[in-house]
Parts: sequence; structure tokens; C-alpha cells
Amino acid sequence: MLCPGSLNKFGLHVLLRFHSVAYLQQIWWFEVDGEVEFPFPAGSYAVFFRLHLGRVSKRFYGRVCNSEHVHGWDKKPVRFQLSSSDGQQATTECYLSEHGKWVYHHAGDFVVSDSGKTLKLKVSMTQIDCTHTKGGLCVEYSLLGQKILDKA
Repeated sequence: MLCPGSLNKFGLHVLLRFHSVAYLQQIWWFEVDGEVEFPFPAGSYAVFFRLHLGRVSKRFYGRVCNSEHVHGWDKKPVRFQLSSSDGQQATTECYLSEHGKWVYHHAGDFVVSDSGKTLKLKVSMTQIDCTHTKGGLCVEYSLLGQKILDKA
């Protein structure tokens, strides 16, 4: 979904925002990946995954978080990766530990210098370790946006 004109707390002008919520109650391994091919305007961009540990539901005019099934995310870090068709790559890892709130996890940054040239971008989030189960994770969307504010 294109969301022109919107800004978020990271100083990103949001270009793409994919709305699809998945709740993972119990799994052995985890992999979310996607790719987009687009003629990006010149600029600097960032990609985030929006995640929540615990099941979110609406009750009595408010939101409630159920952390009953949250387990296993402290055993091995989740890996976030980004690669582009022009050779740019980024990898970050972190343990998921913040229960009860939506958290943006940075997958990486990339730069487009040739405005309008089609660029293929691949992003992924993985945690593959079949020695233990993990669960209780909501994946709401990937956020791709153009940086327009200097946060220095």
C-alpha cells in the first residue's frame, strides 16, 4: 500500500507499508522474506519489521496483550537481512525480548543514486534453530521508507 506524505518517528517518508498480521503460537523455525522491484527516487532508505511479543486483542475499548505463548526468543538471535540488485547488503541480529508492545526492528539501509532506475530489494527475518520451539510472536508488517530527516 502506498502511503505518500506520511512521516513516522524515524524521520522516514513512508513509501511502502504492507498490512498483514500473522500470529505465531508455536514454531520450530521462522523465516519471513519478501522482495520488491521498484524505480525508487534517489535518496537514502531504511527497512524495518514491526513485531510484537504476545497476542494482541481488543477488549472493553482497549488493547490487551496475552503473553501466555511467548517463549524461545531468548535462546538465539533473530537475523534481519537486506540485499539489493546493485550489491548493497545489510545484516543485523537481535534477541526479541520486549513483551507487550509493538517494536520496530531495523533490517537495514540502502541508497539509490540513479533516480528512476528499477532496483530489486530483498528483505528477510529468520531464526532457524530446531533445538527448541519458540512462539507468541505477531508480525504486522515490513516498513520501507525514504529518510528525509537527519537524526544526528
